[in-house]
Amino acid sequence: MKSYRKELWFEVPTRRAFINITPHVDECLATSGVREGIVLVNAMHITASVFINDDESGLHKDYDDWLERLAPHEPVSQYRHNLGEDNGDAHLKRQIMGREVVVAITAGRLDFGPWEQIFYGEFDGGRRKRILVKIIGE
Repeated sequence: MKSYRKELWFEVPTRRAFINITPHVDECLATSGVREGIVLVNAMHITASVFINDDESGLHKDYDDWLERLAPHEPVSQYRHNLGEDNGDAHLKRQIMGREVVVAITAGRLDFGPWEQIFYGEFDGGRRKRILVKIIGE
């Protein structure tokens, strides 16, 4: 069995963003040489997420609006976590959007359903953060 690990680093200048990281994961898969197996992709920071959905700008705007209604950034005083910080909302947004995804690998390709892509969700940007890609298989 083969095992491959890589960290992807991102620095998002805005507070919130959704980035399609599927091409990066495809690159890791090609490098790994795995033809059959699974890939785990997870955010290594507690104010960011990894999720699977459609790469459609309207949907991403809907996510941003919806998350901001559920856990608004301001006023920052509404979160007990924000004593000395201002990212309490980012922790909640990450909890909703999730930490990781697992995708099957079949015949050397990510085995997606229609329109599926892997995204990095940033909810407290402005600094470097990493994503772990772990591939296991034959």
